[in-house]
Amino acid sequence: MDEDSINSMDAPTVTLTDESGLTLTCYIEHSLDVEDQEYVLLLPVDSPIEIFAWQENGDEDEAVLVEDQAVIDQVFPIAKAVLEEQNLALKQTAVVLTVEGDLPDLDDDEAWAGVESDSDDDQEELQLLASFWYEEQEYAIYTPLDPYFILARLDDDGTPHLLSQEELKKIEPMLPMIEDQLFDEMD
Repeated sequence: MDEDSINSMDAPTVTLTDESGLTLTCYIEHSLDVEDQEYVLLLPVDSPIEIFAWQENGDEDEAVLVEDQAVIDQVFPIAKAVLEEQNLALKQTAVVLTVEGDLPDLDDDEAWAGVESDSDDDQEELQLLASFWYEEQEYAIYTPLDPYFILARLDDDGTPHLLSQEELKKIEPMLPMIEDQLFDEMD
């Protein structure tokens, strides 16, 4: 186990609940106060996963992140069965799908720089866990190689809440300062 995993096990955990009632247990990686409000950086206890659909794009195949909840609901039972073959338990959780269990060792052939951000230089690196077919469509299940952090607000009882669009707009100008504070704490 690496040092980060050991440190995370000592970190306190909280359960985040979304508007549909799904929950996600997370470690509190960092806590900070901004304008008398406590915010926390959460890291899911279980490994987050993303499902992609492979689609033809001219001469090349292109992986497209599945974000439509109806499609996720359709393929979920198949994805769950495929992952169970690797002793991984797929869960529908708040914010992101997760798997419980030990991820396979990373094979360099299975790493993929997939999801593009605002610039082509900033791509999310992913590890292939499994692939499957559903109704003549190929899907692939990946887990991010970088930590999947969630910014949340703590209420007076210590319960985390996802940020509303208004809160996110309010705190967005402060994100560089928050990042600096978090990286200073990490050093």
